[in-house]
Parts: sequence; C-alpha cells; structure tokens
Amino acid sequence: MIRAGIVGGTGYTGVELLRILASHSEVDVAVVTSRSDAGLRVDALYPSLRGSIDAIFSLPDEETLATCDVVFFATPNGTAMQMAEKLLARGVKVIDLSADFRIKNVKDWEKWYGMQHASPDLIAEAVYGLPEVNRAAIKTARLVACPGCYPTAVQLGFLPLIEQGLIDTDQLIADVKSGVSGAGRKAELATLMSETGESFKAYAVSGHRHLPEIRQGLEIAAGKSVGLTFVPHLTPMIRGIHATLYSQASADLQNIQTLYEKRYAQEHFVDVLPNGAHPDTRNVKGSNMCQIAVHQPQGGRTIVVLSVIDNLVKGAAGQAIQNMNLMFGLAEEHGLKIVALYP
Repeated sequence: MIRAGIVGGTGYTGVELLRILASHSEVDVAVVTSRSDAGLRVDALYPSLRGSIDAIFSLPDEETLATCDVVFFATPNGTAMQMAEKLLARGVKVIDLSADFRIKNVKDWEKWYGMQHASPDLIAEAVYGLPEVNRAAIKTARLVACPGCYPTAVQLGFLPLIEQGLIDTDQLIADVKSGVSGAGRKAELATLMSETGESFKAYAVSGHRHLPEIRQGLEIAAGKSVGLTFVPHLTPMIRGIHATLYSQASADLQNIQTLYEKRYAQEHFVDVLPNGAHPDTRNVKGSNMCQIAVHQPQGGRTIVVLSVIDNLVKGAAGQAIQNMNLMFGLAEEHGLKIVALYP
C-alpha cells in the first residue's frame, strides 16, 4: 500500500486528489495538510468525502510528511520548492501540481512567477509529467512537475502535427477557454458568480504564465523555436478547458485524422473523435480524459484542432495520479477509469 500525503488539501485540486485517491485500491491517504484548518476532520470540511477519507488536517510538518512514500503538492506556486529537497533526501517521491519545477530555464521561471527560485538545482532533475510524452522518464523519477491545465490541452492538441513536421511552427495560435475553478478556491472579486455569470472575457493577452511552459513543450517536440500566440479566456462555467488550436499545413484532413488516431491509439486518456466531431467540455467533466477532434475548414491550409479536458482532473489531480501510478509500477489507468458526469 502506498502511503500518500497531500500538502494543500483544502483547494479544488487538493479535494479532487482526495476524491480520486479515495477509490484507489493501492493508496492510503495518510497525511493531509492545511495551515488554516489544522485539527479539523477532512470530511467536516468536505462532507462529500464522509465514509471515504478518514483523516484530520495537520500542519505541513517535514517529519510527518517524511513517513509517506509520495507527497503531492497541491499548493500555490513557491511552496513545493521550499520543501521538495528535504523530502527527496528522505526517500519520499514528490509530485508537484504547481509550476515550481515545470520550466527548465530558471531565469524565465523567475521572470514569469515574480520570485527567486528556492531550489534551482532540482529543476534539471524534475521530469515534466505529461505521460503521453515522458512516460519512460516518469517511471524512474523522484520528482515530477505536473503540467498546467492550459499546457496539457494545448500540447496534446498540437503535438502530433509538430512531431511529424506537418505544420508551420512559426504561426501557431492557441485560443483557449477555462472554467472559473482554474483560478483556485479563494475569495476574489473577478471570479465571483455575479462577476463571471452571463459574461465572457479574454485575459492576460499580453502574456500568461503558462505561455513559456507551452512553448517549452512544443519546442522540444519541434526541435526548434516556435511562434505561439496564446490567448486564455474565462467562461461562466465551473470546470473545463476548451482549446481551439490553429496552424497552417499542406496535408489533407484524412491523413491528419489517421495521424492523430495512430499517435494516441495506445493512450488510455486521449480519445480522438471521428471526422466532423465537436467535443464539449461536458464530455470529459470529472474524468481524466482528453478528447480531440481535427478539422480543415473549406479544405484550405488551416488546420483546426479542438482539445477538451477537465482542468481539475486531466489538467491537475488526475494527471498527477496517472504520474504516481507510473512512478510506483502500477497500471497507468489504475483508479482513473472515471466516466464523465452527464449532464
């Protein structure tokens, strides 16, 4: 049985980890931390977990966390990098759901996240936790940097075309929409229902923190620099990411459809839909699935890829557990065969 700890168990990502791990037959959730709710039963804060999680929130103490086999950091940026080195030294595997170890260039990370990195030496060791790309490295990793939600949807959508050199990588466009849970579980004016309901907006058009992460992944696949315009939007829904991805290519739609089907044929959590499909975010709500559809409007050179995920599952907690399964030699899909909620 794997002893798991969760640092930051009171946010949306933390409770999603708890929800999924509660049904994972190989995991015992031994430690759940929260500075604000230490001493409170987890199921008192989240009654949905009654009868499934028997734990009490505790302070994020190194000695307690060191009793775990793996620790998930479902914390704001800047927390995992303060604790990861000590836990790794004590033989604990670390899966970080924040951005602390995603970007390999330390100066780029510090520029986009506005703080000095506390553990720059660990960045080189951290394995980027996109299983569809780094499965072999994840299996032997001590430290996994779980991808962001926007980067997961965008990379899975673009990668087959980039890997085969079929598109002009100087003119990539990612037009991506997110539900408000992506902003986290905090009281903030911009994400109140009365502010977001019946409204829709783009934000961070001049530059979003996930841009360098997305660009890094696409450049590794392309073997060169890429030109990417990434525009995120906030939509009046709770969960979901919908990425509409544009590129220019000379290949025909049938060949591209076949390419996507072959690229993801053996992947448990990427579903390539039939020609002409338009995936809805509700198709993947609550599941660890990414659904993808490809289009070629009017038979021209523009290729449109539609990629949808649940930002809290495949975009966060589910993908983290997918990584954990690989790190501990379990079946990758163990505990993650979750059918999407409908409606």
